[in-house]
Amino acid sequence: MGSVLVLSLSGLLSSAAAKPIVVGGKLDPEAQILGQIIYLTLKNAGLEVTDKTALGDTGVNRKAIMAGEIDVYPEYTGNAVYLFPDAKIGSKQAGNSGTIYNLAKKLDAKNGVTWLKPAKVNNTWVIAVPQKLAADNKMKSVADLARYLKGGGSFKIAGSPEYFNRPDTMPMFESVYGFKLSADQKLVLAGATPPQAQQAASSGTNGVNAAMAYGTDGTLSALNLVALTDPKGAQAVYQPAPTIRTDILKANPQIADILNKAFASIDQPTLQKLNGEVALQGRSAQDVASAYLKSKNLIK
Repeated sequence: MGSVLVLSLSGLLSSAAAKPIVVGGKLDPEAQILGQIIYLTLKNAGLEVTDKTALGDTGVNRKAIMAGEIDVYPEYTGNAVYLFPDAKIGSKQAGNSGTIYNLAKKLDAKNGVTWLKPAKVNNTWVIAVPQKLAADNKMKSVADLARYLKGGGSFKIAGSPEYFNRPDTMPMFESVYGFKLSADQKLVLAGATPPQAQQAASSGTNGVNAAMAYGTDGTLSALNLVALTDPKGAQAVYQPAPTIRTDILKANPQIADILNKAFASIDQPTLQKLNGEVALQGRSAQDVASAYLKSKNLIK
């Protein structure tokens, strides 16, 4: 009877250890690419993995990893503001890449979730302007834009109601950099996506010469737009990092090196290019991620 019990327990432990690692992910092109980078690198390392990278939004993935329904997915450091509301994270903390990452890592450790190292990119809210406007006016940052506006420069920006009304988006840019846009300087497009706003800026629709954007949008370079930098940290820093259940990492410690190496290879221009291949060329996220990883000798 005792030996049967031992064998049964042994079998249970073996089957638990053999469970595939479930990779979650969000639905936008960038999140899909990053999810596939995690999935493909783990698979290449000989680990058994299940692809659930098209799982849902932040809330869905967060609930799933906390419940053990998924084991790893890419999350953004700036979402610590959303994930840990009780922490009352201030704009100075959220606007510093090292501070917000360390804070997210510390706050999630108690939840049994480990943040691995983030990629050197920032997918945050930005103001994008045509390359010619930027070059003609020596405009590289939002501070340069503020100077341009104070000098009476012509300016009209397209964006969604959220972009103009959320206190942490355009109002935060205005507050931190000391300018205030009039109603005539805004083209509010209900339900607009960043690519739609950027198309308006690129083509000069209704006098528009700026657009809401995310820092890693693949459409920026294709439309000859540049994202203005945010030297004062008005916006939270959104660096993508693999987040993994700590017990899975303890059982498979090699995962840290595998994923850290893959994410360390990604910079801002690279991610913009990869995003564009999905958003503009219609390629699948898995194909784009696979080609990229092979080009870096990260998978066979």
